[in-house]
Amino acid sequence: MLATLIRLLGDFDVAEDALHEAFRSALERWPQEGIPANPRAWLVTAGRFRGIDSIRKRVRHDASLAEIAKRLDSESEFEWSEEEIEDDRLRLIFTCCHPALPADGRIALTLREICGLTTEAIASAFLTSPSTVAQRIVRAKAKIREAGLPYQVPSKDELPERLDTVLHVVYLVFNEGYSASSGENLTRADLSGEAIRLGRLLFELLPEPEVGGLLALMLLQESRRKARTSATGDLILLEDQDRNLWDAHLIREGVVLVEQALASQRFGPFTLQAAIAAVHAASDSASQTDWAQIVALYGLLARVEPSPVVELNRAVAVAMCDGPEAGIELIDAILARGELSQYQPAHSARGELCRRAGRTGEARVSLERALSLTQQEPQRRLLLARLSELM
Repeated sequence: MLATLIRLLGDFDVAEDALHEAFRSALERWPQEGIPANPRAWLVTAGRFRGIDSIRKRVRHDASLAEIAKRLDSESEFEWSEEEIEDDRLRLIFTCCHPALPADGRIALTLREICGLTTEAIASAFLTSPSTVAQRIVRAKAKIREAGLPYQVPSKDELPERLDTVLHVVYLVFNEGYSASSGENLTRADLSGEAIRLGRLLFELLPEPEVGGLLALMLLQESRRKARTSATGDLILLEDQDRNLWDAHLIREGVVLVEQALASQRFGPFTLQAAIAAVHAASDSASQTDWAQIVALYGLLARVEPSPVVELNRAVAVAMCDGPEAGIELIDAILARGELSQYQPAHSARGELCRRAGRTGEARVSLERALSLTQQEPQRRLLLARLSELM
């Protein structure tokens, strides 16, 4: 509904206020009048009227709203269209990811406006502070308004230059759903499901190899959802998961997509990550996993898209191939550079490898450091359990 109101009103802040007012009005009227036949249409229509009134009142103080007011005055009555409403999120994603906006602003704005993530959750994904994220969002909104950036899906010719940012946004949304940055639950099925839906829409709109690679990656990771937590909500690591619970349908669909992307020879980092996930999916157990192939794929990924997080994941795979000491050496080199000093998985991985190597004291130090950086309850319980085993 917010995406639709932004399209209709042409201003982020006005649309947000209008949506709040529409919900407030519904809370007042629906108990007496009954729930309307189409609640979404009612709310969008009410929000549109509220927004138009707000713009007319503000136009004398804000010249940037004058053109919007003129357009709204000339438009005919809003007509409800389910098909058009369903496309609004896609339109809004491309608006938020317009190349005129700074890259960090594009991603932060989309996560906040499209998916409703808090600034704290976005900051966790960016490894930065909430105040920095808030500033990026404010600046991005101002740029869209001042530059009059269009609210539309770009043409086929314009799509490629805007696609990389869109794919990264969708995957950040998926990651927050796959492993929530904070809270009582490990996952948020609503976010990962939304990311997959957006991925399908993008692939239908632009069936490029890397779009298919991203969709494959999300499907393959999502296939493990039921096996990743116990009945009490505790985290179950990959090696301990009951692979019979993995979703075979999602795996088959993901494998087909990643094979198609690899065969094109025009793939990128998402396809390589999907290929790694496919190797896991093809294995009956952690011990039977082709870890050498995973190390090789991470090596290629590190060349295509260098990142300390990719190095960390490769280090863990190396440990599975060559033993924990080999992995510890690589992780220590990454941590020595300071890039992942505040990254919980780095300390958690080092603690686990030290535990396996019999370096109990170091394992305890690393796991305690990981615990201090953990905001997610299932991860916290797992780390506490590991620490109790080392006492």
